[in-house]
Amino acid sequence: MNKAELVADVAERMSDSKMKAEEAVNAVFDAITAALKNGDEVRLPTFGVFVVSQTAERKARNPQTGEEVIVPAGRRARFRPGKALKDQLN
Repeated sequence: MNKAELVADVAERMSDSKMKAEEAVNAVFDAITAALKNGDEVRLPTFGVFVVSQTAERKARNPQTGEEVIVPAGRRARFRPGKALKDQLN
């Protein structure tokens, strides 16, 4: 599912226009992004948790040339699914 399909699905579930649904989807994405930028967790009961994790600098290899490159340390967004979501998937 891509963003356009997500917006269409949300619009259908809300019985509203795609324009309103896109505003809602964008607002949720913006809120999650802002919280993660601040280093906060975003906990959605029964769905899961979005967290920011710190990664260390590491060496990697360019698959085309075989050349070693350094991947800098950074912050990465991670998602841990909740129990209810896991149960629905299995």
